[in-house]
Amino acid sequence: MGCTGGDDAGSSGSAATEVRGVTDTEIVLGSYTDLSGPVAVWGVGGTNGARLRFDQANAEGGVHGRLIRFVVEDTAYQLPKAIQAANKLINRDKVLAMLLAVGTPMNNAIMPQQFEAGVPNLFPISGGRQMLEPFHPMKFTQRGIYYDEVRAAVRHFVENEGKQRVCVIHHDSDYGQEIVDAAEDQLAAMGLQVAARTAHKPTESEFTAAVLRLREAECDMVAMATVHRDTILVLDTARKMGWDGGAWVGNNAAYGQVVAEHESGEGYYAFVHMAKIYPDDEKSPAVQAFWDQYVAMYGDEPGVAAMEGYRAADLALLALENAGRDLTVDTLLKGLEAITDYTDIFGYRVSFSAERHGGVRESILSQVRSGRFVVLAEAVSY
Repeated sequence: MGCTGGDDAGSSGSAATEVRGVTDTEIVLGSYTDLSGPVAVWGVGGTNGARLRFDQANAEGGVHGRLIRFVVEDTAYQLPKAIQAANKLINRDKVLAMLLAVGTPMNNAIMPQQFEAGVPNLFPISGGRQMLEPFHPMKFTQRGIYYDEVRAAVRHFVENEGKQRVCVIHHDSDYGQEIVDAAEDQLAAMGLQVAARTAHKPTESEFTAAVLRLREAECDMVAMATVHRDTILVLDTARKMGWDGGAWVGNNAAYGQVVAEHESGEGYYAFVHMAKIYPDDEKSPAVQAFWDQYVAMYGDEPGVAAMEGYRAADLALLALENAGRDLTVDTLLKGLEAITDYTDIFGYRVSFSAERHGGVRESILSQVRSGRFVVLAEAVSY
């Protein structure tokens, strides 16, 4: 993880005048992520998928004669470590752009310093609204925003499944508040209101009182602002109570095979931007090649995080190609905004414009059936 040459030139000039992270032969991209902490499944999978795509591009000569160097720093999902890692990437490695940075709190804390240094934030692994709002020329996302996804989920279950008593169980955090706001806003637009809500700490392990409150409120849909562990505990508590009449609906943060494989996960729904691929699924030649290469490189099956990382790298490469040989931050941003009709190898659409930097406008509705996530509806828009 050595340093790249050149001064911090911000977003002006050309490679010949030492644009940060750009030399005559190399482009340096960086990522601070969780490789050893509670969301390492996202950090490891995401960076592995990105490295696979960058390695492919480098083997073919890179972009406009420059190879990609991807510098990754572990944060263990701790804010002080994330700030330290970002400082290194920005000030020592002089990265051209940040890619796949993990965590809403980390992104929120680091983006001001990052933008002051002229470093775009590309495709963070976070569903927080702050990844797009307020609009900033250096913010780009390629995954669903929790707020939008939950509004789409509530609308779907009310309009298509006849649900009328929508409730929320959520972390007592910014993440939880996003889901609460989304449910309340969507229900208000439909002349309804949240029937009941209950909050808990992310480390909570006892949910009897919370689930009992939801059952007594006769909830027929529960929007969940949880992650893997508490999702399982909540569903297990409901099952032990004998309460199985409601639709439990989560999002990307609780879309994991560990939930699907748990007995209590049966019937659980999730709105996500990409659906998990299983070994026995029929795959296109491109997806099969991705799968085989990933397994060969890392000795593990690629999950959604790896798919997201691969697509992030592919989008970055396309933007760099669009930017041309005279690469600057400005030409990179214009190269991203020129991606207006992109479909990844998995079949999902992404598009940007000068006015809209949120690339995803639809989600996938999945449900756990017999220990695996099954896609029920594709292209649910918001």
